[in-house]
Amino acid sequence: MKIAMVSEHASPLACLGGADGGGQNVHVDALARTLAAAGHEVVVHTRRDDPDLARDVRLAPGVEVHHVDAGPAKPLPKDSLLRWMPMFAQGLIARWALDSPDVVHAHFWMSALAAMDAAEPFDVPVAVTFHALGATKRREQGAADTSPGERVERERRIAQSVQQVIATSAAEVEELAAMRVRLSRVRVVPCGVDVERFTPDGPPAHLPRRAPHRLLSLGRLVPRKGVDDVIRALASVPDAELVVAGGPGADALDDDPELLRLRAVADSVGVAGRVRFLGAVARPDVPALIRSADLVVCVPWYEPFGIVPLEAMACGVPVVGSAVGGLLDTVEPGVTGCLVPARQPAALAAAVRALLADGDARRRMAAAGLTRVRKRFTWQQVAAEHERCYRAMLAAPTGRQLAASGHSGPGEVTP
Repeated sequence: MKIAMVSEHASPLACLGGADGGGQNVHVDALARTLAAAGHEVVVHTRRDDPDLARDVRLAPGVEVHHVDAGPAKPLPKDSLLRWMPMFAQGLIARWALDSPDVVHAHFWMSALAAMDAAEPFDVPVAVTFHALGATKRREQGAADTSPGERVERERRIAQSVQQVIATSAAEVEELAAMRVRLSRVRVVPCGVDVERFTPDGPPAHLPRRAPHRLLSLGRLVPRKGVDDVIRALASVPDAELVVAGGPGADALDDDPELLRLRAVADSVGVAGRVRFLGAVARPDVPALIRSADLVVCVPWYEPFGIVPLEAMACGVPVVGSAVGGLLDTVEPGVTGCLVPARQPAALAAAVRALLADGDARRRMAAAGLTRVRKRFTWQQVAAEHERCYRAMLAAPTGRQLAASGHSGPGEVTP
């Protein structure tokens, strides 16, 4: 099968940790590699953000990254890319005129806009994984949401028009239902984790401790990730240090506004000496860093899925997470970790203290988390579920066939 993935802002070649670099990059990279290893041909189409990038880059056997010219060839915030999507679609059309795919899988709503326009002349079915929904972001971030104003309505139309919506969690399905999307066209396929790279076996990171216990926060440094809540909770966990990994490179830590804000929070609650900001961490170094921690703390305000809890469980480290989004699907409370209400540092501190005081419970959770990940969340399992989605799309009538028969395609939920 020839699979085109469209990921306009999240290239699998990109470094992680920046404002727009994170879980989507990991997802696209791993899914493309795993599908190719199963015998498929995969091309990932992403926007050129550097004039020196080659047009086509071989990512792995069977996987090619195609850079599409759409807007200036420099990094741009993803929320500013909407104006360039027609140009992106034209780049896809030019490429697919030479070699059209069997199926298209768009990642993120703007990718879907370009993919739908480009796929229509070739009558190729399109699936979308939103990775985050604008309605959720608007509700949780309010005035701080920088998304284009039309995002919510555009996402509703996309979800009603594509052949398949591949949601990553039950919480996302609830959001889609509220958008009046016909749920017969929605399938839940979780994100995955590389259980060969993320494993309990191997040495921990050589990072001297400043306290008896270590908490680790890993991911992008943006307010919704709740790192400030972890810092505030640390004030009530006197025997622990907090390592924060993510954000800019080590040479730019003093210039990052969010990191400066978090440092100020640490100063204000008296824990600056027990908080260490590492900045961006190279992907190959992440498993050892996780293994160096007693607990991984992941308490975002909202989270469409969240790969970090899976990576922690795969490394045999319990998770303390917020009871939101995808974490409700991945973390089993009391079994593989704990879930606490978002934005409640006192509840977070209590959960952390209880686990740090109970080594037996941590060991049980570590073993249970490892078992859960290997049974449900390997990339091989996740890629196989995507493949079943693609094959179902190919077996269904195409848009032109439906139009010729007088039947409509996907639509709204009937009242």
